[in-house]
Amino acid sequence: MKQSTEDGSQADRRGSTGMRRESAAFKPGNGGAHEEWLQRTIETEIVPRLMLAHRLAGVTLPAAAPDALIPTAADVKALAAMVLADDCPSCAGFIETLRDRGVGLEPLFLDLLAPTARLLGVMWERDQCDFTQVTLGLWRIQNLLFDLSPDLPESASDPTVAPRRAMFASAPGSQHTLGLLMVSEFFRRAGWDVWAEQAASLDEMANVARSDWFDLIGLSASTDSHIAGVTTAIRTLRKASRNPDVGVMVGGPIFLLHPDLVTVVGADFTAVDAREAVEAAAAFAGRRIGRC
Repeated sequence: MKQSTEDGSQADRRGSTGMRRESAAFKPGNGGAHEEWLQRTIETEIVPRLMLAHRLAGVTLPAAAPDALIPTAADVKALAAMVLADDCPSCAGFIETLRDRGVGLEPLFLDLLAPTARLLGVMWERDQCDFTQVTLGLWRIQNLLFDLSPDLPESASDPTVAPRRAMFASAPGSQHTLGLLMVSEFFRRAGWDVWAEQAASLDEMANVARSDWFDLIGLSASTDSHIAGVTTAIRTLRKASRNPDVGVMVGGPIFLLHPDLVTVVGADFTAVDAREAVEAAAAFAGRRIGRC
């Protein structure tokens, strides 16, 4: 069943914000802004993961397909050494070598870039590298993600049917940047129109949800200190949403550790990685349509 706006026009669902929106906060600037980005990255990408890493040992993640070629632990260590050494040409060459070896783009995202970011945090904790090395290393990983994103295969879609639309942002007080970037890219490649703004205020998100139709709102958070903000944001965005049946997905380390918090904050579902997020969102949307 096709969803429509108040006047019945499905085309109007495309809205006026422009779905390929990128936040300037996703890329480091220079001078004071760059230093602020580095500090925020440590606080929101590394420290939360270190706080949760030792407690995640008992969490079972979805297994890769038996015949899938995935990067190894040695590959992760090798890439970490390259990004810390500021050896960008070697990083790019290493990625191409893995692709020539038959490693797909999804495993590169989920089994190489993400674990490499986590490894940098562990190395920092063990005093094997300093603040600037780790944060610049994360920036280089982010650039690799941007470089690979255009090659991530897109799903075929029916041009006569408006694509599903998703809004993604960090929860108030959280800047879960790399995870948010990765999820946004996977949804775009799955055929979704995406509005993504890492540094959006709750008022801005509510205004966009009020003016445009979204099938899904996704919020990312790192630690339990953000739970109250996530709860408030979900309540506000559901009330503001032009789509009265909008789905809400939450993600980030805290929900991986405590999946029971999904219902506590008022969300509909969560996922452990970007690939599962796309699958869960499609299944959720299908169930909603089936009830119409």
